[in-house]
Amino acid sequence: MKLAKPGSAPKPPPEPSKSPKSSKSSKSPGSPASARLGWLDALRGIAALAVAMHHFGLLGKIPHAGGVPRHLDLGFFGVMLFFLVSGYIIPASLERRGDVRAFWTGRLFRIYPAVAVTVVASLLVLPRSGQIVQSFPFDHPVLSLAANGLLLQDLLGVPSTIGVMWSLTYEMVFYYFVCALFVRGWHRHSAPIAVGFASVALVLGTWLPIGGISVDLAATGRLVAAAGIVVLMAAACIATARPDLTRWGALLLGGLGLVLITVNSRTTGFETMLIFATMFAGTVLYRLEHGLLDRLPALLCCGFVIVTGVTVGYLYNRDTALWHTWTPSWESFSSAYLAAWALFAAAMLLRRRRFPRWLGGLGTISFSVYLLHGPLMYFLGWKLRNHPPIVGPKGQAALTLGYLAAVVVLSWLSYRLVEIPFQNLGRRAVRALDRRFPAPAPTPLAAAAPGPRVPEPEPAAGV
Repeated sequence: MKLAKPGSAPKPPPEPSKSPKSSKSSKSPGSPASARLGWLDALRGIAALAVAMHHFGLLGKIPHAGGVPRHLDLGFFGVMLFFLVSGYIIPASLERRGDVRAFWTGRLFRIYPAVAVTVVASLLVLPRSGQIVQSFPFDHPVLSLAANGLLLQDLLGVPSTIGVMWSLTYEMVFYYFVCALFVRGWHRHSAPIAVGFASVALVLGTWLPIGGISVDLAATGRLVAAAGIVVLMAAACIATARPDLTRWGALLLGGLGLVLITVNSRTTGFETMLIFATMFAGTVLYRLEHGLLDRLPALLCCGFVIVTGVTVGYLYNRDTALWHTWTPSWESFSSAYLAAWALFAAAMLLRRRRFPRWLGGLGTISFSVYLLHGPLMYFLGWKLRNHPPIVGPKGQAALTLGYLAAVVVLSWLSYRLVEIPFQNLGRRAVRALDRRFPAPAPTPLAAAAPGPRVPEPEPAAGV
């Protein structure tokens, strides 16, 4: 469904002199780095490196750095940085397209193929005794496949097939919220929405229930079935591209997401609400940069979200809450959150400068780095199981560098052989859908955001 500015007439067709080839090539994933937002690629590269090194236990291998994790959680820093980037670019991508069906088609072809290839490859390569795929999918394959297939598993009470996929659950629900706001014409209200989520995190803290619906296996099965029916109904509505049905579908998804994060969260309420406050604050920064929001409300909003993130860590991230946030202390939670914001703000201020090409390249393959670094780590553990332990600074340095090199090479291959071909296929699918089932004429439901063209957004990585 394509949407036009309120009160405006539909855009005229492109002039004949415009070359379709040049338009197509500008969207190619192989376009020059100058066509991308380089500072966001650099941030993704840093975030992917932080998450991979956190799981590899880098700080434990550096002399005198073993106490750092209690004061700065590297994995939480990386995932919050990813969520900021996602919040900055996802709504902009949807608003510039003005087409909910095309947005979802692109997202599905962007995320699912790489996830599926990673899971299947892990099952085929790794032995059961050294398998990164958790035991739940082996014991309950249908339930696990359904929940993980929706990418809502952690909010449905089902473990992620691969642990790091938990962040994709929050990414998916963020898409739900963005689409629901867009079809209602409320997408410009990112600042009050971010403040609202932050306020809930600050006031309710740990009060929101964890797994309030999925209390046992039977209840979990019912919840997964119900969520699947809602998502399929919403998808059918959106696939028609009719404005009224697209509105139904997007609101169904938004309502489902709101229910799940409120009463069936995988983690503490303050962390769940802080994640969405952070994403919408990232959107606020996009609107500030492109003149869609005044400086004062934008800065007040972001300042409130930052202070809230640090404060909820101090107030609530203690005792049993640490089991759910997977951070060793409140200091590590709060300092990592603050560091993610500081780095994002610094990169945004320096966005007109040239960033190192290797960092941008790492950002380009960051989704594959996120998915593959865990299976590779398990593979190394399996192969080194019957060998003497690698000790000493030189041995640990060689192991770390070898691991990093292997992650980069495998991720580059995944990007070239899986991600790019399926992104291209997704673009062809969008054009085929538009030809076979053309969308009705644009209606004045929402305004497309002005500003420079944004690249195809990357999914957030997780810890």
